[in-house]
Amino acid sequence: MVIEWLTAFALLAGSVFMLIAALGVLRMPDLLTRMHATTKAGVLGAGLTMVAVAVHFGTEPVIAKAVAVIAFLLLTAPVAAHAIGRAGYFMGVPLWENTQVDELKGRYDEKTHTLASSDEGESAESDGPAREG
Repeated sequence: MVIEWLTAFALLAGSVFMLIAALGVLRMPDLLTRMHATTKAGVLGAGLTMVAVAVHFGTEPVIAKAVAVIAFLLLTAPVAAHAIGRAGYFMGVPLWENTQVDELKGRYDEKTHTLASSDEGESAESDGPAREG
């Protein structure tokens, strides 16, 4: 009886977080905030679903596979989101108009495809290409 309740709770909570991730894609104003919503809520939702699978079946092979899936999600989702966000930024995907801080502005050279470090960025900001968006 307890296992059924734990499974139901984990599935329901996972579904809610995946719904939040889907709503984040629809409601957020730009690529970076959409990725933030989908990465955080999506991984938590999928992780809770895998917890429900592990609790429901309760066998060692299923639990091991569920733990492996959760570990894979936790290791790969942030890296993938970072790579997609960085590629989108450098491809010129516009930022939300209310974005307060753009730490890469003036540090990316579109001709050489290099990114100046924070020490170099101080001088590169004055003569580097400005980001529009």
